[in-house]
Amino acid sequence: MIYPKLILTDIDGVWTDGGMYYDQTGNEWKKFHTYDSAGVLLAHKYNIPVGIITGEETEIVRRRAEKLKVDFLFQGVKDKLSVAIELCGKLNIEIEDVAYIGDDIPDLELLEKVTWSAAPCSAPNLVRSKVKYVTQLGGGEGAFRDFVEYIFQC
Repeated sequence: MIYPKLILTDIDGVWTDGGMYYDQTGNEWKKFHTYDSAGVLLAHKYNIPVGIITGEETEIVRRRAEKLKVDFLFQGVKDKLSVAIELCGKLNIEIEDVAYIGDDIPDLELLEKVTWSAAPCSAPNLVRSKVKYVTQLGGGEGAFRDFVEYIFQC
């Protein structure tokens, strides 16, 4: 079985339900599902690094990545494909060695270049129609873990 050498993921709409929650004092909230942490653990069991590439820039995501020992974190990204290609260069791998899960228009270019591509079942049809695998779970429900289990045929 051939596995990816790197697993990349978007956050909002994949690890979260895509909602942006704000309270009256300006605090931002995101809900993460614990299922996705098992996806990181499974990738690491196979010695495959995990990276997050997101257009948002929040302390919440940094803390979640740190807690789960995510190998790479890129926030505030406008061109996800360029970031992924640059990371591949540093790791001495090709973009075809990468798995990526994303859920919206900013993810499309990267989804079209990687060998293992996925979207949560809650993603818009435009995105779901461009990927090789649509997860059984929606964003914020363990979609990342579902994708990793699909890769390893768990």
